[in-house]
Amino acid sequence: MAREGARIVVVRHGQTEWSKSGQHTSTTDLPLLEEGVAQARGLAARLAGHPFALVLSSPRQRALQTAEAAGYGAKIEVTDDLVELAYGAYEGKTSAEIRVTRPGWDLFRDGTPDGETVGAAGARCDRIIERALAADGDVAVFAHGHILRILAARWVEEAASFGARFALDTASIGDLGIEHGRRVIWTWNDTSHHPR
Repeated sequence: MAREGARIVVVRHGQTEWSKSGQHTSTTDLPLLEEGVAQARGLAARLAGHPFALVLSSPRQRALQTAEAAGYGAKIEVTDDLVELAYGAYEGKTSAEIRVTRPGWDLFRDGTPDGETVGAAGARCDRIIERALAADGDVAVFAHGHILRILAARWVEEAASFGARFALDTASIGDLGIEHGRRVIWTWNDTSHHPR
């Protein structure tokens, strides 16, 4: 049974050049755009120094910069389990570009040539969930769009591919928790802290 009160706050990194253009970004280590830094600073006010028991981040600079700008630089623990789904041959390509040669292509259904499977990414997310459930308090996770969507799917005990149903904007927040012993999603894709 899940620990009552267990909570994971998931945060997608701020805007980068490729997230803005819709290019798939996994291993390419891009920094935040100025706009992304402003989004991340908005997270600092929103999270207001919440005393997370554990703060986990992908090692990619876009996730680390977001966590640091949000005020958690001193607490960050980097883990490769939070790197973005590896897109293989589709790294740097947009969905529209991919569909020129693969009409109807869907990442969660079809995967990518030489990339990581959605199921393998789901196994990484299961390890993050185990750590969160064992933590002595709330956990913050700073990472990327697709891996966080897969994490949400696994949190509610669905197949990793169910993550296709969870759209996630840059610098958005999701709140995963427990209700009556059941893992639930309290909020998702919350961008109310973005600069207007």
